[in-house]
Amino acid sequence: MLFSDVAKHLNSVLVGEDVEIDSMNEIELATSSQLTFAIHKKYSSQVSLSSSKAFLIVDSLVESVPNGASYIICDDVSLSMAYATKLFASKPIEPKLQVPIIGEESYIDDMAKVENGARIGSNVTIMAGAYIGTKVVINDNTIIHPNVTIYRDCVIGKDCIIHSGTVIGADGFGFSHTKEGLHVKIHQNGNVIIEDDVEIGANCAIDRAVFNSTIVKTGTKLDNFIHIAHNCEIGEYCIFVAQTGVGGSTKLGRNCVVSGQSAFTDHLEIAPFSTFTARSGVTKSIKESGGVYSGYPLMDHREWRRLQTKIAKLNS
Repeated sequence: MLFSDVAKHLNSVLVGEDVEIDSMNEIELATSSQLTFAIHKKYSSQVSLSSSKAFLIVDSLVESVPNGASYIICDDVSLSMAYATKLFASKPIEPKLQVPIIGEESYIDDMAKVENGARIGSNVTIMAGAYIGTKVVINDNTIIHPNVTIYRDCVIGKDCIIHSGTVIGADGFGFSHTKEGLHVKIHQNGNVIIEDDVEIGANCAIDRAVFNSTIVKTGTKLDNFIHIAHNCEIGEYCIFVAQTGVGGSTKLGRNCVVSGQSAFTDHLEIAPFSTFTARSGVTKSIKESGGVYSGYPLMDHREWRRLQTKIAKLNS
């Protein structure tokens, strides 16, 4: 696609040479063939260092655009970005792709559906009612229980177990908003990667990324009713107990333990070996490893226990 096609779609003016672009990405990760965006002057250094040749920017960032790059000045970059993502959205199904490749000793129930372009490894079990989307990859020895849905382009590692009712790769919840209050969909054009030896309980939802990947790393275990939002990264060997949720783009280090009904807001960084007791509400990043936390607002677990003791005395 040409950058001029994007400009036409946005009803905007392209400044600079026309360039070929194949996708969109965040400004720190964008390559020379990817369209990127910056919504505020505070991102000037990221713009100047970006490898991208095509930008959606506010007018205060024009001087930061690298030499030879092209740009579109937007009144509302977030809204323009949302409209642009539609241009790069894949079709849900591509029937003309090659029929699925199925490895040796794999069992696929007659009532399961595997779309063209999918690749299934050896000794994989896919039970009745499961749906495996276009270009999905499922590696060796993985078990997919009944009525699991895996959307297109997602990757499942070796030796995984995914229990009934779980959905992997549904759209993340992303919208930009017009001045009139309309909600414009940000098309989620990334995927989900589940690494090796991950077990996911029943009725979990792991959303695909806007760009790039939502990742659940090796050895992590998720209980039932877990929600992992778009662009999250869950570190190796984490444990999540039921009814917990992680907001978009939050990253947890390895061996974190998250107890039931806990929640994380978006864009957090959580240090490895952090432990959260039941109903923890995490709204700030945690930089030091090994802590144990409780409550909302979140606090050190020992402090929380002392506070609960004082509250109990007030009520007695």
